[in-house]
Amino acid sequence: GICNGETVSVIIVLMQEVTATSRHYVDRLFDPDPQKVLQGVIDMKNAVIGNNKQKANLIVLGAVPRLLYLLQQSSSSLELRTECSVVLGSLAMGTENNIKSLVDCHIIPALLQGLLCPDLIFIEACLRCLRTVFISPVTPVQLLYTDSTVIPHLMSLLSRSQRTQEYITQIFSHCCKTPEHQTVLFNHGAIQNIAPLLISPSYKVRMQALKCFSVLAYENTQVSMTLVNVLVDGELLSQVFVRMMQRDQPIEMQLTAAKCLTYMCRAGAIRTDDSCVVLKTLPCLVRMCSKEHLLEERVEGAETLAYLMEPDVELQRIASTTDHLVAMLADYFKYPSSVSAITDIKRLDHDLKHAHELRQAAFKLYASLGSNDEDIRKKPILESGVIELLCSLTQSDSPALRVNGIWALMNMAFQADQKVKGEIVRCLGTEQLFRLLSDPDTNVLMKTLGLLRNLLSTRPHIDQIMSSHGKQIMQAVTLILEAEHSIEVKEQTLCILANIADGNTAKELIMTNDDMLQKIKYYMGHSNVKLQLAATFCISNLIWNEEDGSQERQDKLREMGFVDILHKLTQASDPNLSDRAKTAMQQYLA
Repeated sequence: GICNGETVSVIIVLMQEVTATSRHYVDRLFDPDPQKVLQGVIDMKNAVIGNNKQKANLIVLGAVPRLLYLLQQSSSSLELRTECSVVLGSLAMGTENNIKSLVDCHIIPALLQGLLCPDLIFIEACLRCLRTVFISPVTPVQLLYTDSTVIPHLMSLLSRSQRTQEYITQIFSHCCKTPEHQTVLFNHGAIQNIAPLLISPSYKVRMQALKCFSVLAYENTQVSMTLVNVLVDGELLSQVFVRMMQRDQPIEMQLTAAKCLTYMCRAGAIRTDDSCVVLKTLPCLVRMCSKEHLLEERVEGAETLAYLMEPDVELQRIASTTDHLVAMLADYFKYPSSVSAITDIKRLDHDLKHAHELRQAAFKLYASLGSNDEDIRKKPILESGVIELLCSLTQSDSPALRVNGIWALMNMAFQADQKVKGEIVRCLGTEQLFRLLSDPDTNVLMKTLGLLRNLLSTRPHIDQIMSSHGKQIMQAVTLILEAEHSIEVKEQTLCILANIADGNTAKELIMTNDDMLQKIKYYMGHSNVKLQLAATFCISNLIWNEEDGSQERQDKLREMGFVDILHKLTQASDPNLSDRAKTAMQQYLA
């Protein structure tokens, strides 16, 4: 029975309110005529929907043990058993006390037993009720694992319908709380069984399956390493997660997919420099921190982002330069904004409750950005301090730190304004820049070339940097093109040269350097198409019409034999190369 001290006092209070109708509903469950019992259960179902007082009354009057008895009787009709399970599910939708009463009456083993019945509609009703009971914080999740036959049976029911898929995955994601739980689910084939659900036509199924993967992968190397190799309909699981992070997906889905990739990355299954982390997961989480999102979304976004970046310098650098993240965080400390701006009082109340969590999340993020509160007081923006910090990293003895520093500077210089670019060049100093261009580590060299290419990206910037550092930059380019370097390094270097050729005054540094022009000519005839393309691009920029001095440049290059080479390249088998050569030839004909 359900009588303990607490219930007795509740009963006394309620007895005064218990109406004859509530008693009448319970009495009908004991009618000898099964048809009347069924009608009684259906009437009870309609009476309790959305009525918490009525639910409490019926529980106190002992409806639950009787409903469970009817549910378990094999002599009961399937319709009656199903309706009993629906009413129990409705009672479970009430308060936490209701759930406690249901659990005390052993509703969980009764419903789990019900799943052995072959009838799908009854199974779905039992699962729906189980789902409601298990997602309550007062239900001990351990009850799912007491009988070892339950998990494999639930796995086998996943294929029955979209409803069984939705309810079972929701039960799993709520009941997976410990490494032991993860292992039990993993050993019973959770990954293989749930993966196909990620492409289910039902959003609810996809979402619950995704939540399952996030709780399974959390701090679990075994699961994460397995997930990396899973294919869903021929596509890698990580790519499915990347698709789910796209901006057109619901926020809940973007966040949970980002969590899955974050957990796989932290468990060592995905590299931190993998594009799905750097280009997809990190920006998605940064996006979640912005103002337009709900508070709990921002908290979850910030906490997940902090967790993702915590062990990785390089991700911290990238994050600190992404999308005004630091400015957004400063905002977390101002929450909630002035009351007058908030029309919806409910929202304000809700936000006040979460404001503390938000500040906690922001502190975690600041900590993992390698910052401290002195920085916070000095600026929402890290810019000035960050550039110096990154430049000093490039002088580290550790190649990994040099790469991180230069990579972050490269990202920072991308589409930056002249002030930021100037600050990078000033902080780094030309000596260090050229030291990095002769770094023994190819990664460092590639990222430094990337930085240089980003610095030399718009005409005024190209002319300004080349007017002050042109001689050294041309020297570095010469050295790289003459040395034994990979195709990638040489291609990147020729791209820098093409950028220089696009400047107004910077062009002359190439035009007056016959040695450099001979090198371009050599690469136009190279066996590698990438290098031919980049070299042809240089020439194309040098001879472009409608620019001062284009006639003289065209004449000089014709005399040096470039027109003959271009003519030959218009016949090249590579369509990009022949197109680029034709475009350049047209400059002569114009």
